Amino acid sequence: MRLVIARCSVDYAGRLTAHLPSALRLILVKADGSVSVHADDRAYKPLNWMSPPCTLKEGDGSVWTVENKGGEKLIITLEEVVHDSSHELGVDPGLIKDGVEAHLQELLADRIETLGEGYSLIRREYPTAIGPVDILCRDADSQTVAVEIKRRGEIDGVEQLTRYLELLNRDPHLAPVKGVFAAQEIKPQARVLATDRGIGCVVLDYDALRGIEDDKLRLF
Repeated sequence: MRLVIARCSVDYAGRLTAHLPSALRLILVKADGSVSVHADDRAYKPLNWMSPPCTLKEGDGSVWTVENKGGEKLIITLEEVVHDSSHELGVDPGLIKDGVEAHLQELLADRIETLGEGYSLIRREYPTAIGPVDILCRDADSQTVAVEIKRRGEIDGVEQLTRYLELLNRDPHLAPVKGVFAAQEIKPQARVLATDRGIGCVVLDYDALRGIEDDKLRLF
């Protein structure tokens, strides 16, 4: 990971245009190629970013151009660099699911056909370079489906699944891969973002799933 603290301005050109005037900011360049620009607030959420796959070119005059495969560009103009360092973080073990999420994953994997007729399981905890996908399966048309499971479905969960999909769709043995975001509760903003990105949403009743005794589960 590379951390740069610099006074900079940022311009985004793509489906939308956006401009950040000059200010002191933190720029993160991660091993997966992503670039994000942060202020000293807003918790984890960056002011602007480019998700992988993308390329970073450091041009003359301290201008960085980050471009994705769709031709969208994030242009960062550095006026003064206060700090610039790189660090090897190694392979992260990933987030350990809590009991509810882990149990939901187990239940759905055991009865994967509850997501739809003709579904078949590929495996749980499918490994990727950026962490394991909760469930990888195939639908009735043999299309690969990545399922992300949360107790509470929020925007960050959709972003996480989006990153998995971007990576999985680069694998010719799996592509095309579609996504399903499954949670006990899905926030309206997360549902809108998921729908915009072509990701399906499934609301789960954990107590009902846990209490089922026959071979069929119910999704609500």
